[in-house]
Amino acid sequence: MSGGTWDLFRYPGIRSDSDMYTMGYAFRPWARDEALGSGERILEYLRETAQEYDVDSHVRYRHRVVRASWDGDAALWTVEAEYDGETVTLTAGFLWACRGYYDYERGYEPDFPGRDEFQGPVVHPQHWPADLDWTGQDVVVIGSGATAVTVVPAMAGDAKHVTMLQRSPSYVLSLPQRDPFATRARRWLPDRLAHRAVRWKSILTQTVFYRVSRRWPGLMRRLVRKQNVALLPEGYDVDTHFTPRYDPWDQRMCFVPDADLFRAVRRGDVEVVTATIDRFDADGILLSGGRHLHADVVVMATGLQLSPFGGIEILVDGEKVDPSDRMTLPRPDARRRPQLRVHRRLHERVVDPQGRPGRRVHLPAARTSVGARLPQRRPRTRPGGGRDAVDGLPVRLRPSRPRPAAHQGDREPWRLRQSYVHDRRTIRRAPLDDGVLSFS
Repeated sequence: MSGGTWDLFRYPGIRSDSDMYTMGYAFRPWARDEALGSGERILEYLRETAQEYDVDSHVRYRHRVVRASWDGDAALWTVEAEYDGETVTLTAGFLWACRGYYDYERGYEPDFPGRDEFQGPVVHPQHWPADLDWTGQDVVVIGSGATAVTVVPAMAGDAKHVTMLQRSPSYVLSLPQRDPFATRARRWLPDRLAHRAVRWKSILTQTVFYRVSRRWPGLMRRLVRKQNVALLPEGYDVDTHFTPRYDPWDQRMCFVPDADLFRAVRRGDVEVVTATIDRFDADGILLSGGRHLHADVVVMATGLQLSPFGGIEILVDGEKVDPSDRMTLPRPDARRRPQLRVHRRLHERVVDPQGRPGRRVHLPAARTSVGARLPQRRPRTRPGGGRDAVDGLPVRLRPSRPRPAAHQGDREPWRLRQSYVHDRRTIRRAPLDDGVLSFS
């Protein structure tokens, strides 16, 4: 089935952690009311888009790609996939690896002492049991990131009590579920113009928010804390449970719609506990300070594993490629344009040894190839941070993954500036013959 993350993840309250006006497709507006879209709505949106653009007819479902091999002499990729217990082989002159970098087989679960002694269910949000019933139960959710702040208020309505157990806090900011600007824009403007206005308003707002956070972190700390204080019970220990040791956007910030997490804390349905785990026992979790948390159900909202290229083995002229020795850049929406320009170049032009474009011709794919090579002075890596340092994952699993934002280069095109406006401007104008990408 189509949908990826939004089809696989079924945990309570699943939604986007960024506004859908910018996460949605630029060519097909997100027309729903909610800015932080629910998983169900996002899945509908994806499948409606796929149907409208006839994507499904070009997808081979139930195929698991296990290997992709490049033959430089033949200028050809050979892709091996498993289908119904058999190996299927496909060839291509151009390969796009759009698998993402998360491991969809298993999530990240720390090996806590005594876990086998616990008598209740221990679940990870990535593989949520359809028959799990937490009605009237004591629930402990381990984690402080985007998944935890989503699951906790969603379970609080039916559970007896929910405890969010975190080793250290994250920045949590409440946003309106319905964007008033979007509502007014759709009321007064034509659909396409309204979408452009709402999308650019969201992009610019996020850009300003990020820049202010990085330039004046103390100011942003105070603003976030002020909102937290206003939304939490009087006298609540905000500094312990909602004030991280790091600056805003050193790690990803968590956004909650209409203060749902804070409202659950105010009602007394949710308690936030900041402590480390000593061990599990039969009926709960013992903390390092001696406190015991009773639990009927434990949710391990402890993050995702990373799996470069979906675990696909990549070979180039018989040599295995180590993803941890490569650098990649996110931003699929912005970077699709240069990808398409490269693809068009391969099909339309002949390039002579001096790199001058020749006359326009149409050649079979196997007659042309493209390679991205590092310049003689290999770019040095440097820390990235910001939105792409998600939930500490680059730190936790860095040796086994390619190097995106957390290990960006010291110059173009391996720089990541955390600015959609900058990326869009430079990528649209960037020449294909940039001294890094070589055509043959």
